[in-house]
Amino acid sequence: MPQKILDQLSADATRYRKIRHDLHAHPELGFEEHRTAKVVCEELRRLSIGFHTNIGRTGVVGFIQGRDTSSGRAIGLRADMDALPIRECTGLGYASADDGKMHACGHDGHVAMLLAAAAYLQRTRNFNGVVYLIFQPGEEGYNGGLEMVKDGLFEQFPIEEVYALHNWPALPLGTVSIPVGPVMAASDRITIRIRGKGGHGGIAPQRTVDPVLIAGHVIVAAHSIVSRNLDPLDAGVLSLCAVAGGCLAGFNVIPDEVVLTGTARSLRPEVQLVLEARLRETVESVARGLGGSATLEYEPNVPATINSEPQTRLARDAAQDVVGEQHVVRQPLPSLGGEDFAYMLRERPGAYIHLGTGDSDHVHGLHTSHFDFNDAAIPIGSAVLSRIAERALPLDNNN
Repeated sequence: MPQKILDQLSADATRYRKIRHDLHAHPELGFEEHRTAKVVCEELRRLSIGFHTNIGRTGVVGFIQGRDTSSGRAIGLRADMDALPIRECTGLGYASADDGKMHACGHDGHVAMLLAAAAYLQRTRNFNGVVYLIFQPGEEGYNGGLEMVKDGLFEQFPIEEVYALHNWPALPLGTVSIPVGPVMAASDRITIRIRGKGGHGGIAPQRTVDPVLIAGHVIVAAHSIVSRNLDPLDAGVLSLCAVAGGCLAGFNVIPDEVVLTGTARSLRPEVQLVLEARLRETVESVARGLGGSATLEYEPNVPATINSEPQTRLARDAAQDVVGEQHVVRQPLPSLGGEDFAYMLRERPGAYIHLGTGDSDHVHGLHTSHFDFNDAAIPIGSAVLSRIAERALPLDNNN
C-alpha cells in the first residue's frame, strides 16, 4: 500500500508542480496571501473538499471525511503559505513577478504538497475519522500560527494531533528527519539601547560618554555569554547582528545613542532564561562601568517547536513506509531556526518533519535569493503526509 501511495502521487506530480510554479511566480508576504488562498480554495473546490476561509486572517482550513468516521477522531496537516521580502535572482521562467518578494523558503512547495495529499486522501478516504488541511498564513515573522490558534483553530475544528513538514535542502532528496522533543528553537528578538553623551570626536572626546565605545565592549562581552554560561552540551545562540548610531557623514561626531539588535536561540526554557538574565546583567553593567547607561528589550518571538514522542514515532513509521528505513535519519538533530508551528504544538501533540530536498541541482539554502524548491520532493512529501493520516486514523487492517 505505501508504494501505491507514492505511485499515485507521482502520477499527480505534473499538476501540483504547475500549481507550485504559479505560486512561486506570485509570492505574497504574511497576511497578504489573498491570491494564494484563492488558488488553494479553487483546488479544494475542484476536488470537492469543503473548506473554511479567513481563519487567522488569511488562512484556509479544508476537511476530508474518511471512508469511516466512527472513531470520532481528527488530525490536522499544516502547510505555510507566505513568501519573504527578498529580491529573486534565480532567472527561472517562473521567477517572482513581484520584485522584492520571493518564495525563498519553499512555502510554495509546502502548499503544493498538502494539496497533492488532499487529492489522494479525498480520492481514497483510506482512514477512519476526519483530516483537516491547515493552510497557514504569516509564518515568516508574523506568528500566523498563533493567529490561527487565537482565532479558534482548535475550538472550531476538533483536531487531536497536528503535523507539518518543511523542505530541508541540507538533507539529501528523499531523506526524512524527525527528532523527538525539541526540533526547532525558541527565537527571541534583542534590542539594546546604549545612551551616552555626544560631542566632538576630534577636539574633545574626553568630554563625551561615547556610546560607540560602549557598544563595542557590549558586543564582545555579549558574545562570550554562551561559551561561559551554558553547558557545552546545551544548544544556545546569542548574536548581535546590527549596529545603528551616529551618521556616516558626521565622521567626527560622537552620537548620544547607539542601538544594537540581534537574536537569541534556545531549545530549552532553562537556557532561554539564562541567556536573557546574563545578557541583561552584561549590558547594564558594561554600560554603567564606562559611564553610560543601557536598556535591554528581550522579546520572545516564537517558543521552541517540540515534537511529542508518540506522534514522532508515528510520523517516522509513516516516512519509513514511503522512503524506506535507510532514508529516515537514525539520530536526527534539531535546528536552531525558529518556527511558529510551535504554537500549534503547544495546543495539541504532534510532530514537525524535515524533508530532504538537496541534490546537485538544488544547492542553495533557505532564505537566499537563488533558492528554489525541489519539485521532485512533491510526491514524496505528499505521500508522507498522506501516510501519516492513514496511520493516525487507521481503518481495520490499514497498517
